[in-house]
Amino acid sequence: MVEEYDVVIVGTGPTGIFTAMKIVEEKPALNILMIEKGSDIDNRVCPMKSYPGSGKGCQECVSCAIVSGWGGAGAFSDGKLSLSADIGGNLEEYIGREELERMIKIADDIYLEFDAPERIFGPEDNEIQKFKDEAIRAGLKFIPARLRHLGTGHTKKVLSKMKDYLVEKGVEIRFKTKATSILVDENEKVKGIELKDGTKISTNYVSVAPGRENASWLTEEVKRLNISTSLNPVDIGVRVETPAAIAEPLTDKLYESKLIYQTPSFDDKVRTFCMSPYGEVVSENNQGLITVNGHSHADIKTENTNFALLVSKTFTEPFKEPITYGRAIAKLANLLGGGVLVQRLGDLLNGRRSTPTRMSRGLVDPTLKDATPGDLSLVLPHRHLTGIIEMLEALDELAPGMYSRDTLLYGVEVKFYSSRLEVTPNLETKIKNLFTGGDGAGITRGLMQASVAGLIIGREIISRQG
Repeated sequence: MVEEYDVVIVGTGPTGIFTAMKIVEEKPALNILMIEKGSDIDNRVCPMKSYPGSGKGCQECVSCAIVSGWGGAGAFSDGKLSLSADIGGNLEEYIGREELERMIKIADDIYLEFDAPERIFGPEDNEIQKFKDEAIRAGLKFIPARLRHLGTGHTKKVLSKMKDYLVEKGVEIRFKTKATSILVDENEKVKGIELKDGTKISTNYVSVAPGRENASWLTEEVKRLNISTSLNPVDIGVRVETPAAIAEPLTDKLYESKLIYQTPSFDDKVRTFCMSPYGEVVSENNQGLITVNGHSHADIKTENTNFALLVSKTFTEPFKEPITYGRAIAKLANLLGGGVLVQRLGDLLNGRRSTPTRMSRGLVDPTLKDATPGDLSLVLPHRHLTGIIEMLEALDELAPGMYSRDTLLYGVEVKFYSSRLEVTPNLETKIKNLFTGGDGAGITRGLMQASVAGLIIGREIISRQG
């Protein structure tokens, strides 16, 4: 069975959505098919969320509702839209800083059209230098950033409106549908895709943006197609949870403090990532591996703030499998704890595991209730743990109390960035009319730049219509 479409988009995260949005805006007559392994956004329900307190834990669903489905992993990842070209990916290398800043503004305007909140978080100009000076005194590099915060609940509303708009424009969307192969002719020009059920879809253009959830699939496909790649850093660390009052110096006016630290012991880069003021820590299923993340809701507040501390390492030859490395560490955490491990900083420093009794004596009430008290030193490499501890000491100078023995560390948090695909400035691979973008292609690392990648791909497909 062979079906025909003008454009096929694999993955309905921000890159896929914004590719379709750009095309229907200027070439509404094109016949577009979007393919998504996960579910529609209204059906993205995690079993653990359906039965809170049941103790069931992760059900290891074939397609994790938290990271797969309409909207991609960003649908439930706090909805932070960074308005800075310095954050969220590598697109500046492809289109230049001035063009990236221009396209961020275009993407942001589209989000506003679909009812994104107008409020922007970030330091005022007179506050930036003051905070930067304070960070320097603590040995930290501060990256000023303004962002639009949707919040987990409101993100769903925005993404639902985008889906309804595309459907009204005639875009066909198939959920619970998995692409298995990219089809290429003898002239190295894309000719379609093949689905898991054997269906072949013929098309002139394919945009592949499977996100982190399916980065390993894309990696295997590019190997088969002999598309060159380069290694991205491997980001592995923990999610820190502390009383919101302690984190206020980092979140009150800034909301999202982007801080980088070069560790004195090993000169490794450690960075803060995805701050969730008054939020909750959550677990995610990444193809059978349970990892940790954090959310902030627009309307629901907890007494805690959480954020990630990630240690970035770039490996050299002959190492070529950053995803495999990250998965191996996550697998070890799952082996020891049956899922996510949690440990009090004081217990880690004292060289002992946390227990339910010790956890109950602490000042921080964990928001991820099914995390297993344990010992992160049995999971994370010594080099990573040392960097995390040294970063917490530095953060304590900006936010006194951060280095408290009651601070909670959840592990592991891993960002499964694939190797970065070799593409043109228009995000086209060496296979003609085969485009790729987003986090799964190793090109972006956040919602906004992933959205811009979609605009770039859509723009190029439109330009080839004459």
